[in-house]
Order: sequence, then C-alpha cells, then structure tokens
Amino acid sequence: MNLLFVCYNSANNYKLEDPKIKILVVCQHFYPENFRVNDICFELAKKGHKVTVLTGLPNYPEGKVLKEYKWFKNRRQDMNGIEIRRSSLVGRGTSLPRMFINYAWFAFFASLKALFMKKDFDIVYVFQLSPITMVWPAIVVKKLKRIPLVIHTLDQWPVSLTVGPISKKSVVYKLAEKVSIWTYKKANRIIISSKSFKKYFEDELGISSQKKGLTYYPSYAESVYENVGTLKNDTFDLVFAGNIGPAQDVETIIETANILKNYTNIVFHLVGDGLNKESCEALTQKYNLKNVKFYGYHPVSEMTEYYNLADAFIITMVDNEVVNSTLPAKIQSYMLAGKPIFGAINGEVRAVVEEAKCGEVTSSGNAKELAEIIQKVYNVEVILGEYGENSLKYYFDHFEKEKCIQSLEDIFKEEIGKTVGEINVY
Repeated sequence: MNLLFVCYNSANNYKLEDPKIKILVVCQHFYPENFRVNDICFELAKKGHKVTVLTGLPNYPEGKVLKEYKWFKNRRQDMNGIEIRRSSLVGRGTSLPRMFINYAWFAFFASLKALFMKKDFDIVYVFQLSPITMVWPAIVVKKLKRIPLVIHTLDQWPVSLTVGPISKKSVVYKLAEKVSIWTYKKANRIIISSKSFKKYFEDELGISSQKKGLTYYPSYAESVYENVGTLKNDTFDLVFAGNIGPAQDVETIIETANILKNYTNIVFHLVGDGLNKESCEALTQKYNLKNVKFYGYHPVSEMTEYYNLADAFIITMVDNEVVNSTLPAKIQSYMLAGKPIFGAINGEVRAVVEEAKCGEVTSSGNAKELAEIIQKVYNVEVILGEYGENSLKYYFDHFEKEKCIQSLEDIFKEEIGKTVGEINVY
C-alpha cells in the first residue's frame, strides 16, 4: 500500500496525505459498451487517480463479441489515462442458457486473471450490474492485496432474476440468494443507486446498513447530454433512449403510438437495441404505424443527435418490485438535457418525476392514460418549458457530476483509512 496516512486518532480516523488513489475497477462491461462506469473511470483518472479496469470483451447489447476483440486482440489497452485489462469471454447471445454461460465465464476467467495481477492497488471498486458473480474477481483481489472492497450496486441480486422467467420459489432463485448474500457480505462498503434498495438489503438479505454502510450514491449523466438544444420542425418528437428489453416495456410505447396514430405531428423515436427490439418492430408493423421510428444502438458520443431531436423524453417499465425500486440512469440523462419526461411507470422513477415536477407519468402499462397525457400537453409550450426547466434544476440539485465524483472519492478514502487502521499501518 503506497498511501501515507498521518494524524492517527482512532481505528477509523486518518488524514490522507497523498490524495491520489490506485483503484482497480471491476465490471463485466466497459467501453465501447455504453455504461456509466466508463465516465466514472475517466473522471477519476482526470483527477489524477491511477485507474485500472478489469473487464470482459465487448458484446452488449448485441450478444456477440465485437470482431476487434476476438482472437486475443485488444486484451490490454490504455485509454484516457486508464489501463484496461480484458479477460476471456463468450458473447451473451440471445438465450437464457447462453447468458448464464456468459456470466459464469467472466466470473471464472476474470478471477483467474485477478490472481496474476502484479500491480498494487489501494482499493477495489465493483460497478455491479447483473450478474452478482462479476464481484468475484474483486473478492480475489481484496484477499490477495488485503485492500477494501466497495460494491456499487445498480442491480439487486438475486431479485433481479424475477424480471425474467425465474420465480422466488424456484431452486435457481434460492441458490442465487445464497450466492448473493455470501458475495455482498465480502464488501467493506455497499453503495446503492436507489434509496429503495436499502429495504431489500436489510429485510430480504439480512445485510444491515450498520455493517455494510448501504450508502445512497445516485448516478449522474455524462456531460455530453447538457445543453443539447432542440431541433425545430413541425412535429412533436418523443425520444426513448436505452435498452429495449423485457423490463423496459417498450411495447407500451408502441400501444401509445397506436392510440395517437391519427395525430400525424406526434412522432415516437426509439434509440437502442435489446432482446425485445424485434418484437417491438413486429408490433409496429402489425399496427402499420408511421409515427414510430427505430434507430438501433448508438454510443454515447452519438446520442446528442437524438437528444437534440427530442421535444420530450418517454420512459416505460414493467410493474415489478425490482424495476419499481430502481432509478434507471437514463433519468439523469433526460434531466440534464433539460426537457420534459412522460412515462408509464411505478415506483422510484414516478416519485422522482413527480417530486421534480418535470413531466407527467401514469401507471406501468397504461398506454391509454399515457396517450391522454401526451395529447393534453404536446402543443402547450408554457407547460413544456416549465417541465424542462424543472428537469435541469432537479438534476443539478441532486445528481450533479462533480458532487457525485467527490462523494465517491470520499467513500474510497474513508474505506482505505479504515483498512489501514485495521492492519496498523500509519
């Protein structure tokens, strides 16, 4: 451990003299895949921290490993001041068996790679999406290097499995629950991306805030989404951006578009890819809709074009206890763009939109009421302008990037200080 700590007061109280931290980031997904972990790493590197990323091979959301990364190509990269180390991985494909193979493959081969990482680190940080097993390589590093482990939970496990065909009563779920509890308990600190997560951790997993922190740490949006502008045309354009999967319930957007198909000046733009994209396209064709357009997957660097197009954003999600407790990262992006948000969604997102007064939402799956909301306000510029202003204000009050990055640095320094105290190095 290279950090020098002075001013010893108690086991958990140290002053960090060298503020530069050597961080190992573990996440199964990384650039060129579109996840916020990319920007977090780049921002930490900008601040002078030494950032190394242990990740897999890019294959999300298409399910196929990009050709630039096949046959041992680009397994070691340096990008924007960070070092990227990629482990072997098979693409996730489009079936559940293939997805579980993908999960197990990373857990095993990234853990194997972690065994032979010679660099010293001060902390290991996991940007924990699905699956929970992506934490395992970080546990290896924690044990070998005797450093703290921080798990940043964006997907709750194992309850995230219930979004698909797996029920809480199944053997698979019970096994996943035991694995998840064991894994989470290896963390020194767990930070949660939604306030609602705390109840699940404490009540269902038996993981207390007192022992693991359970610190609320909201997502922020990449700077590219700020001040995107609005394209002037003769239509009212609603943009959905992100994964088109089972949880996103994009089918409700298609149903809404069908109800409004006679309003030729209202157009729905769907930017993204995922397991349900083809079925949504088929539903659009079934209704013979001219007011729905699909654009496929685009990296963050190209999203300004589609955010410029939006007069408002739209969000839909299924009614599910997991989904209802989650605050998807697209909400921060929508808000930073300073535009209204309309949706059919329950839980945390609905609460935030209503608290921010930045749009209007109805219950999950309610295409009829969503259509009525859009029909009511789509040409009322005063209301739309007020919603947009409230979006931006709420973003800077609650999700501003610099505050979030500083909070993460503070968490790292606090956990490093605790660990140094425990091993009596000061």
